[in-house]
Amino acid sequence: MFEQQSIGKLMLKFSLPAIISMVVNSIYNIVDQIFIGWGVGYLGNAATNVAFPIMTVAMALSTMICDGCVAYFSLKLGEKRYEEAARTMGNGVMIAAITGLTMFFLGEIFLSPILKLCGATKNVFPYAHDYVSITLVGFPLVFIAMTISSLIRAEGNPRYAMICMLAGCITNIVLDALFVLGFGWGVKGAAWATVIGQFLNFCLCLAYIPRFRDIKFRPENMKPRRNVLGAFLPLGISSLFTQMSFAVVQVCMNNQLVKYGAMSIYGPDIPLAALGIVMKVNSIIISVLVGISIGSQPIVGYNYGAKNYDRVKKTYLRTILIGSIVAVLGWCCFQLFPQNIVNIFGQESELYNQFAVLCFRRFLVMVCVAGITVPTGIFFQSIGKPVIAMISTMVRPLVFFIPALFFLTSRMGIDGALWAGPFSDLMAFLLVSTLAIIEMRKLSAAE
Repeated sequence: MFEQQSIGKLMLKFSLPAIISMVVNSIYNIVDQIFIGWGVGYLGNAATNVAFPIMTVAMALSTMICDGCVAYFSLKLGEKRYEEAARTMGNGVMIAAITGLTMFFLGEIFLSPILKLCGATKNVFPYAHDYVSITLVGFPLVFIAMTISSLIRAEGNPRYAMICMLAGCITNIVLDALFVLGFGWGVKGAAWATVIGQFLNFCLCLAYIPRFRDIKFRPENMKPRRNVLGAFLPLGISSLFTQMSFAVVQVCMNNQLVKYGAMSIYGPDIPLAALGIVMKVNSIIISVLVGISIGSQPIVGYNYGAKNYDRVKKTYLRTILIGSIVAVLGWCCFQLFPQNIVNIFGQESELYNQFAVLCFRRFLVMVCVAGITVPTGIFFQSIGKPVIAMISTMVRPLVFFIPALFFLTSRMGIDGALWAGPFSDLMAFLLVSTLAIIEMRKLSAAE
């Protein structure tokens, strides 16, 4: 199939479920913000932006567990070592539960200093505290559900995993409308809606465990085994570092927005809320690009292993072509209709609207190049070059964005924070494109 079938049909088959899952995951983060914007206002939206680094750290840890566990689980299934696969599953669920509970307790104990570190201002702090103290309750549920959901996909049932996520997301949307707009519970209502949606997703994932075809899961499989944990956890380290780099960027960005926003006409709270919306809306475009790239992974990986290098190049070029079309369409929306997008998150003051529109048009002015940079990082992962893949993924946030953020804000104030985005996008594009061209030439020479 991977050698003979049309690349376009293969990409459609594998990319569509991945795109839906990635976009639904992004919507989870955006839905609360929309209803909070209408029910509470921009201070509530700023609170969710303050909470975002905390959520990203949780996602980093859970992704490390999921990716490592699934990689080792799939390996054991392929080797027909089903008992070892069951122990991998049990240990994955166990370490996910322990990590989720640890984050919950540590988060509740140190919540105030954590929120201040993440950029919470005096006005935003009460909303952020209410929101995060409740959403922390869902962390153990999220960690376990993500692990089981990934194992369900690896076992060959991506549709059920997608249904679980959709059910939780739809529940979150309905309860957001009821709790925030209907009952007037504000950020607390949005937080409880999120946790209840996560609980439904958790229950649906648990219900699938007896349905695993080759795995007979038993409670004793959850007994910690050093050899199993030591085998699969290192496989997820790359995912951990990638996600953690985004958390570092968010914390730095929030603090610079508060510091230099206070020196501008906008004050500290408007930039904190507005740019948070911009980054979350942009995450939908990034999610589509990641979904497209994930869909191309098995095609690229199989043909690279089979030394069908011409087919590898064609798949990569098709991926960046489709990705570029998506990125350019996103760029057009951000440049032409920024106020319409801002209005989705509530009606605010003219000053707020002015800065939010400026964020879309300036911070995302180079978003069109993401159609190449995002797929290229995943392409290198697909052909077994994790170091180059990590460089391609992490160079923008850590090497270019953070230094540019501090340098430009010190020279230009709040405007510098907005220009740091396109500068780092352009520099990452130049580097990643160079790496891709070098790799394409190597493949051509090897044909």
